[in-house]
Amino acid sequence: MDRIFIVEDDPTITAAMLQEFHKWQYIAQTVTSWDHVIDEIQNFNPDIVLMDITLPTFDGFYWTNQLRQLSKVPIIFISAAEMDPNAVRAIAAGADDYIVKPFSLNVLVSKIQAVIRRTKQAAKPMETLTFEDYQLTILTNELKHGDVSVKLTPTEGTILKLLFLNAGKLVTKKQLMQTIWQGGLFIEESVLTVNMSRLRDKLAQVNLRNRLVTERGHGYRLVAADEL
Repeated sequence: MDRIFIVEDDPTITAAMLQEFHKWQYIAQTVTSWDHVIDEIQNFNPDIVLMDITLPTFDGFYWTNQLRQLSKVPIIFISAAEMDPNAVRAIAAGADDYIVKPFSLNVLVSKIQAVIRRTKQAAKPMETLTFEDYQLTILTNELKHGDVSVKLTPTEGTILKLLFLNAGKLVTKKQLMQTIWQGGLFIEESVLTVNMSRLRDKLAQVNLRNRLVTERGHGYRLVAADEL
């Protein structure tokens, strides 16, 4: 069974989530000490973390930054704050998705299922995809070029996988959102934009940034050097 760690200090919301997750046969745990959040997450070894923003000690952005130094576990932010700019900040900090309170538990479960499924698919032993002399290892979400390698998040790896598979062709925003976020029904386009910006920064480390071309209003293309 999949394991969910809940970083949320509202007992009513926590109780509702625990009850819902039990129905779906998830194993869920909540924080017992707000001074040892990261230790508790690591000891529980979850498949996904649900992270609130406003918390008793440090906020969710702090804990996400701390966790990202140690783990690539998927993180969904849950907050009463408005979608922007907190969604942008959450994704930039390393979150994989974002949901605003009040929310439907069915929508939350759908998001959890989509993120866990995407993460497990990325973890399957699959082939290495290539684009010219660049290699993307699906198993580890690692991009290599010569002696340089860049570690991507599962979401970034999924985006680059689509671009590699469709090199030279337009990959629409709709295609990306449907693939990454289970049809893209519960996600803002701004979240995709932030992920693309973060991916571009990592592509710059292997001189691939300028090869990812934005076609405004449509989507993105990974182009050959002679197309620039």
